[in-house]
Amino acid sequence: MFAVIRTGGKQYRVTPNALLKVEKLDAEAGGIVTFTDVLAVGVDGNLTIGSPIVADASVTATVIAQDRLDKVIIFKKRRRQNSRRRNGHRQHVTVLRIGGISANGQTYTAPAAAEAEATETAEATQE
Repeated sequence: MFAVIRTGGKQYRVTPNALLKVEKLDAEAGGIVTFTDVLAVGVDGNLTIGSPIVADASVTATVIAQDRLDKVIIFKKRRRQNSRRRNGHRQHVTVLRIGGISANGQTYTAPAAAEAEATETAEATQE
């Protein structure tokens, strides 16, 4: 079971219980976010592709944290001009745990054992 969603101008392939970093969303940690821009859904070898989105399909996710990525250095140099410029930037991201995928009137979630393992991992990361 997987879905392809669109958020922040990018497309992501998600599965239930997956951890995902997306462009910053206006949501607090512990909140639930629903994505309705589902471009494709794959279930048991059957692929449904939307035109442009799959009707009545959605993906729900829980916000784990609001975070920032590693620093990216922007260095510009004009040779033989004695001109250099160095800047840094840290992009804001939202860390999500995919909860379930709803399509064709059914909801697909991760197995119970994987969910218990995921909560233990999330608690370990927050400490």
